[in-house]
Amino acid sequence: MLYSFAADTLLIVHLLFIFFVIFGGLLLFKWHGLFSLHLAAVVWGVLVEFNHWICPLTHWENALRRAAGETGYESGFVEYYLVPLIYPTELTNDHQLILGSLVIAINIVIYSWLLLKIRSH
Repeated sequence: MLYSFAADTLLIVHLLFIFFVIFGGLLLFKWHGLFSLHLAAVVWGVLVEFNHWICPLTHWENALRRAAGETGYESGFVEYYLVPLIYPTELTNDHQLILGSLVIAINIVIYSWLLLKIRSH
C-alpha cells in the first residue's frame, strides 16, 4: 500500500514537473527568482524529448510499483487519467521531437513576453 501510494505520488510529481517545464515560465511574472530553476527544467525536458531518453522519475515510479506488487496501470483515477498524459501509447521519436520543439516555442513566447514586460517598467 505504501509503495503504491508513493508511486502514485511520484506520478503526480512527474505530471507537475511536465507542466512546470511547459508553462513554468509564467510563474516568472510573479517570482523572478525561479528563472534558473525553470530554465534548467526546460533544458532537461527538451533533452529528454530530443534524445528519446526515459526520465529517471519513470524508472523510480516503476520500481515502486513493482515493490507494491503491481504490474501496470490497470485501475484507479491516477492510472486511468494521468498515466496516458505522461506515457502515451503511440509516442514516436517524431512525436518527441515535435513535443520538444513545442516546449522551446512556448517558452520563447513566455520569456519574450516577460522581457517586454520588464523593459516596459
